[in-house]
Amino acid sequence: MKRVAFIYPGQGSQTVGMGQDLYQEYDRIKQLFETANERLGYDLTSIMFNGPKEQLTKTENTQPALLLVSAAITQLLAEENIKPVVTGGHSLGEYSSLVTADAISFSDAVLLVHERGKLMERAYPEGKGSMAAVLGMDKDTLESELVKISQDLNEVIEIANLNCPGQIVISGAKPAIDKAVETLKTAGAKRVLPLPVSGPFHSSLMKVAANDFEQLVENIKWSDAAIPVYANVLAEKVIEADLIKELLVKQLYSPVRFEEIIEQLLEESLDAIVEIGSGKVLTGLVKKVNKRATTFAVQDQDSLDEFIKWFKEEE
Repeated sequence: MKRVAFIYPGQGSQTVGMGQDLYQEYDRIKQLFETANERLGYDLTSIMFNGPKEQLTKTENTQPALLLVSAAITQLLAEENIKPVVTGGHSLGEYSSLVTADAISFSDAVLLVHERGKLMERAYPEGKGSMAAVLGMDKDTLESELVKISQDLNEVIEIANLNCPGQIVISGAKPAIDKAVETLKTAGAKRVLPLPVSGPFHSSLMKVAANDFEQLVENIKWSDAAIPVYANVLAEKVIEADLIKELLVKQLYSPVRFEEIIEQLLEESLDAIVEIGSGKVLTGLVKKVNKRATTFAVQDQDSLDEFIKWFKEEE
């Protein structure tokens, strides 16, 4: 049996229409969508399939939508007896991985990430925080430049995501991010791209949401993970329920250490690393770390069929 890891995308991978072909093809997937609608108390399915895009990209809708598509594909693969030996995700994607590892039920997870999205939106005044992707600058140089910007403006600006070699996301107060967009190219960055987000996610400015989020996490039933899950905060595998809960709270305001997670997955003696859900962002990050890595991005019926065929081929 082939050994595969499942990795799950985070915010930014959503598209209007995602999951619609699977919804139309499988009654049991339609039921999963209806479970999400009932748990949330509104028609998430309609927003996912019909938009408008602005409604889908609201954090409180994006997060359950991405988790739903990832869970649907994972369920279809499980029915083919295709399960990962290890799993992980990028930011929100960590919740999808915890559902796969049976640490939390799908029904509880879809409500939790919806509430997480609302807390993240409320944690900092809309339009006052921002994020940007910095390309072609090493971590140490970038950190040094961010310290200067922070001191000059007396504003928070920090590393938020360590995605892959040459791609780091920064987060903080909008004036500081705007300054970084202006000055980091002079300091050696190839490009600095503002991101279309509503807040300074994965920065210390999110700590104000931590207490409320911790209460939500504590009110949900958790189990030890059935398979190891890579945690964003540590870039290490975790199983224990209490540690998982603690790290999910810290994840709100801590950097996502995804490059380190990829590096460790590449040491796992896997036959493939499989991105499950909308988009191909994480597959691209894996290839930046090792272009020869065997990867699949399973996001619709065609890619599902292709991956199942590969998995079931004789080695």
